[in-house]
This record gives sequence, C-alpha cells and structure tokens, in this order.
Amino acid sequence: MRQNRVLWLLDRLERAPRADAVIDAIGRGVRALPLGHGRDALHGRWLGHPVHPLMVQVPIGSWLSAALLDLRPGRSREAEVLIGVGLTAAAPAALAGWVDWAELHRQQKRVGLVHALSNVTAVALYATSLTCRLKGRHAAGRAYGLLGLTAVGVGGMLGGHLAYRQASGANHAEEVPHVVTEGWHRIGTVDEFPAGRPVRRSVDDVPVLVVREPGGTIHALADRCSHLARPLSEGTIAD
Repeated sequence: MRQNRVLWLLDRLERAPRADAVIDAIGRGVRALPLGHGRDALHGRWLGHPVHPLMVQVPIGSWLSAALLDLRPGRSREAEVLIGVGLTAAAPAALAGWVDWAELHRQQKRVGLVHALSNVTAVALYATSLTCRLKGRHAAGRAYGLLGLTAVGVGGMLGGHLAYRQASGANHAEEVPHVVTEGWHRIGTVDEFPAGRPVRRSVDDVPVLVVREPGGTIHALADRCSHLARPLSEGTIAD
C-alpha cells in the first residue's frame, strides 16, 4: 500500500504543470550554454548511453563512505576528505544531468527538476557539514551529513523513477531487432522510395523507416527515435 502511495504521488508530480514556466526558463538557459562538442560528451554519446548515472557514483559513494566513518570515533579527518571529494565530483555530474534534462519531454522534466532540487539540497547540506567539521563542530557536521545523505536518497529514488519508470535516457528502439523475424522481408519496389525522402513501412507489424540515397543506396532502420521514441518518418533527411 505504501508503494502505491509513492507511485501515486510521483504520477501526480508528472502531471503537475505549476513549475512549467520555471522548467522552460531553465531549459532555455541550459541549451544556450556554449558547450560546443562538450555537449555530446556530457550526453555520453562516446559511451553509447548517458554518462550522468556513471558520474554520480563518485559523490554518492564518497558521502556514503563518510557516513560509515562517522560511526567510528576518531575518523573525522577521513570523513572530511571524502565529503570534499563528493562535493568536487558533484559539479561535473550535475552539469551532465542538466544537459540530459534539457532534452527530456515535459513529464520527465517535472520529475527531473525535483530530482535536481533534492541533489542541490544534498550538496548544500554536505557543504555545511564540511564547514562545521573544519570549525571543530563535529556533532553538527555529522548531523548535517546525515541530512545530506537523506536528501541524496530522495534524489536517487527520483532518479530511479526517471530511468526505470519514465525511461529517460533509455534506447527506445533497442527491442526492434528482437521482435522482427530473421531473413529478408519484402517492403516494396525501389521506385516506391523516392531519393532523399523518408518512407514508412512495416515488417512483422513493426514500423520501419526506409530511405534511398540519390546514388541508389537504400537504408532501413527502426522508425522510432532511440531518444524519445517519436517516429523518424515524420522528420526530414539531412547529412
């Protein structure tokens, strides 16, 4: 029953339009960043999938390790180092996350914004924790660290919802080769595919996109954008 309540709250968050103006403003700002080819690197194009989930392992692991050291007396210095490592690694991880977020659809952005706010809260709490520790207020530092870890947990739960329930960053065309039978399939004659124009056909009831180049080469691929699953046949051919 508790799980259903959580999903109900998350579903309400997806449908809530109250923060849409803020989302649009932040999205424009992120897309306007002069990142050049670095944008593709932050998206993880070189890796074949988003790099943000990989990058967040460093701050999360550092902060969790610091929490474990806080359970043992006399390990404050090591905990301080780990918190500092986490804070340093959080910046590039956050940048990669914002770059990915700016390309999501509306419902994903709504959840993603709260995910980001949870992590920003965690960073602020851990920065306060480190400040307290450096001033000798170790009890307060441990308390702020525990609150920071709680915020990280909430952010991680929302990140999991984004990845596994909303499928953000997932390859939406990955299953197509597994549901089409092997071998050749007749989809039409060559003259049915004008050069440079996308044509939609079906193979085993699976939509495919067929494109013929001016030189005669024919390409066939899943008619589904791997990013957001929109039909590629509704787009235009470039490069």
